[in-house]
Amino acid sequence: VQLQASGGGLVQAGGSLRLSCAVSGRSVSSAVMGWFRQAPGKERELIAAIRWSAGGTYYADSVKGRFTISRDNAKNMVYLQMNSLKPEDTAVYYCATKPGTIRVSQDEYDYWGQGTLVTVSS
Repeated sequence: VQLQASGGGLVQAGGSLRLSCAVSGRSVSSAVMGWFRQAPGKERELIAAIRWSAGGTYYADSVKGRFTISRDNAKNMVYLQMNSLKPEDTAVYYCATKPGTIRVSQDEYDYWGQGTLVTVSS
């Protein structure tokens, strides 16, 4: 299973970015896709997740209303649209996958993409 994250970069506060994650090697009909982030000096946290088949979603309170996770089943891609970005959103963002249902703990995700850095300037 391979995940390839892309789309990070430098953006001013209030701006937008869209992260993409290409998935290969796993049937995604019942998998969960998650976006985590890790800011300097902080633990990695789940900020958004989507379950492929049922379409259920999860958002951390810190991004609710600003970030949107979506998927393209045909392309086996998952996206994170990030709007109204704040300096505190600066972090390395990772996509990850797990079977079954949405869980918050990173320990339950068995495959990870490489991180993509998002920097939000004030």
